[in-house]
Amino acid sequence: MATLALSEVILAVIIGTLAAIVYSLRVLILLERRVAGVEMNISRMTSKILKEEDMILAAVSKKRKVARKPARKKATKRRKR
Repeated sequence: MATLALSEVILAVIIGTLAAIVYSLRVLILLERRVAGVEMNISRMTSKILKEEDMILAAVSKKRKVARKPARKKATKRRKR
């Protein structure tokens, strides 16, 4: 009978260990999904920021082009008559 009790304890430990492994894998999968969602939100925000930066750069470059004075013509040599 002592051998039967020992084998039951060993089986209980093995089953408990397997249950703990399955539970930890479940938790890891849930956390991975949450991290994937956060990464998607970050990528959306960065794409919006890049679009806004492009708009700002385009507006700034237009203002600089308007603010510049027209280029002067180079002086040409006068010909003697």
